[in-house]
Amino acid sequence: MIGERVKRYRKEAGMTLTELADKAGVAKSYLSALERNIQTNPSIQFLEKVANVLGLSIDYLLKDQVDNVSIVDEDIDKEWVNLVQEAMNSGVSKEEFRDFLEFNKWKMKQK
Repeated sequence: MIGERVKRYRKEAGMTLTELADKAGVAKSYLSALERNIQTNPSIQFLEKVANVLGLSIDYLLKDQVDNVSIVDEDIDKEWVNLVQEAMNSGVSKEEFRDFLEFNKWKMKQK
C-alpha cells in the first residue's frame, strides 16, 4: 500500500513524520493517517510533495516495483544517489550544491 511505502522511504531518509510533513508542506495528521493505512486515497499533488522531499519519483510511492526506465536506475550508480539523498537530507540546497560544483570546477582549472 502507498502508506507503507511512504513510511519505508521516510525512514530510509532518516526523517521523522513531523520533518517530512513540514518540508512537504502537508498536514502531519493526514500523513500519519496515510502511513497507518487509514487514509488510502491521497491526491497526486500530495504524493508529489512527499516524493519531492524524499528525492523520489512519484512512481516509487505508487508502485510496488518501479520499471527500470528511470535515469536513476540506468545512468547513476546507487552510491551517487545515496550521496545526493544525504546532501538533501542534511539541508544542502540546490544552489549550494551548484556553488560547490562551480567552485570545484574552478579549483580543478587552477591546477
